[in-house]
Amino acid sequence: MSARVVVYLKAGCHLCSDAVDVVSSVCDEVGVSWAGQDISEDRELMAKWAEYVPVILVDGEVHNWFRVQPDRLRAALGA
Repeated sequence: MSARVVVYLKAGCHLCSDAVDVVSSVCDEVGVSWAGQDISEDRELMAKWAEYVPVILVDGEVHNWFRVQPDRLRAALGA
């Protein structure tokens, strides 16, 4: 089973750490799988998203970037 929520991130990104905390909390609360993906080694993802990390995807679609709003994420997950 693949994760419903994916966080694109890169090392040393303080907003990424904040996003992971929120995503982890909300996903645990509503029983949804999530994963973090470091884009540093992926040229395509770096070219597209490096300036926007963290990028949060829900069901493969971009949900948000930079900051995660817990209520908005819950709504997107149907909670």
